[in-house]
Amino acid sequence: MSRFKRFEQFDLLPYIGKWLLLACLVALLAGSASAFFLFALDYVTGVRESHRWLIALLPVAGFMVGWVYYRLGKTVEAGNNLLIDEIHDPKKVIPLRMVPLVLGGTLVSHLFGASVGREGTAVQMGGALADQLTHLLRLRREDRRIMLMAGISAGFASVFGTPLAGAVFGLEVLAIGRMRYDALFPCMVAAIVADQVGLAWGVQHTHYAIGEIVPVGPWSMLAVLIAGVVFGLVGLLFASATHCLGALVKRVITYPPLRPFVGGIVIALAVWALGAYDYIGLGIPSIVAAFHAPMAPWDWFGKLVFTVASLGAGFKGGEVTPLFYIGATLGNALAPLLHLPFAMLAGIGFVAVFAGAANTPLATIIMAMELFGADIGPLAAIACIASYLVSGHTGIYNAQRVGHSKQRSRGLPEDLRVGEVKQYRAQQDDERKRR
Repeated sequence: MSRFKRFEQFDLLPYIGKWLLLACLVALLAGSASAFFLFALDYVTGVRESHRWLIALLPVAGFMVGWVYYRLGKTVEAGNNLLIDEIHDPKKVIPLRMVPLVLGGTLVSHLFGASVGREGTAVQMGGALADQLTHLLRLRREDRRIMLMAGISAGFASVFGTPLAGAVFGLEVLAIGRMRYDALFPCMVAAIVADQVGLAWGVQHTHYAIGEIVPVGPWSMLAVLIAGVVFGLVGLLFASATHCLGALVKRVITYPPLRPFVGGIVIALAVWALGAYDYIGLGIPSIVAAFHAPMAPWDWFGKLVFTVASLGAGFKGGEVTPLFYIGATLGNALAPLLHLPFAMLAGIGFVAVFAGAANTPLATIIMAMELFGADIGPLAAIACIASYLVSGHTGIYNAQRVGHSKQRSRGLPEDLRVGEVKQYRAQQDDERKRR
């Protein structure tokens, strides 16, 4: 028996050193990729806004993106869901082609007027680039899981400028009600460093002026609880409508490149007929406006419809920034009814609709405090948690797993994919009827 006691902390030093280095490498790759993407996205957005006629070419752009993915991108078409599946059940390294495909597809979608976001692109680039390191360094299967999670955190943090929320998002998005704390240190380092890398490249993130925040009290708590329920129902509507339309389009149109082509025709005609140019692209100006003045009460629904149509038809990008738009404008519309400052409720809606649609309440609470200040934390927490509960066991990421059911009375088996919940419940109902 050794005369000297071996302290656990000594064993942690190699672990900390290893993941500090690996997380920084992931952050350098993801942060640089996100910076390039954001600069390019600003450029194509400016071109589209200066040449509104480009919306007429959206069907052609959609066909091009669909054809490229059909010919070259079948293995990476699942996008964020592929990353989540690989973390839960590692099989093979994600092809590097995911990076140029999702980058090019998103930029083309934005250039010609699809209503899509940007987080999907940054997350996929971060995850795919991180996975190349696992192959290069011959990391173990368990280490590969952590690298992918760090890549997700780095991509999310660098594209939105929210490092703490990005770190938690990479941990929380994998499973409802369950987080992996063994990846906490790598995800946190990757998110913080990736954000700093983006800033070093000159990225400038949008700032939102929240203004007055009412004190926490009986009415303010009840009001944001009511708003949170509405935000959760809208998040549920968004996720369900996107999946249903996507499934319908796949059944009706069997040749994949034709799906965004037909969707592009419908979207372009609707934008032209309605003059709905504010509902395409990221919609950052409208999000900012929601913090400064009352908006049209139907703006949230207009953005929801155009985003569901764009994503359901197969255009590339993401869901989160459109969800920010929907939440901010919906909060703006609800504020007079709940007797709350419209800027404050716009900020809470900004994060709460996303909380319900993505099943990530902790990440969105932290995001609210990073973007709007710590004072909004308690009220944002009530709304985000209410939204998360009300949205049920659905979400924008079908590969997300059920870690712990949101309600014991509606128990679901662990590790069931969110996209399979409806089918599982239908089978359970059939079995009850046969009994």
